Amino acid sequence: MIDTSKLEKDLISEINLNSIQAKVFLLVTCNGKMNPQKISEHLQISAEDALRTSKELMALGAFIDITETEFEAMHPRFTAVNMYRKYCERNHIEFKRNKIVDNIGVVLEKPYDDARTK
Repeated sequence: MIDTSKLEKDLISEINLNSIQAKVFLLVTCNGKMNPQKISEHLQISAEDALRTSKELMALGAFIDITETEFEAMHPRFTAVNMYRKYCERNHIEFKRNKIVDNIGVVLEKPYDDARTK
């Protein structure tokens, strides 16, 4: 099992996710597709918060919706950089390689793959 607290801090500091967004992103990335009810049970948040946060993560380029109520993370190597690129665009920052962001994708690759090959 990976230590998600450091990844959570990195997602917040480098990509500007809020704490709930980071937790939901890590949960779905490491465990596979989920609906808002499952997310809310895992994280002890309301189903409404889980749904809203999942939709925010879709807008940020982290999630795709499988159905209206089921969300899946895209491959983390792609997703971390994609979210960082969008963050740079929104904040008019030059997009260039970010080793911390690259590392998020590297660290999440195995749990992502493991969750999808059970």
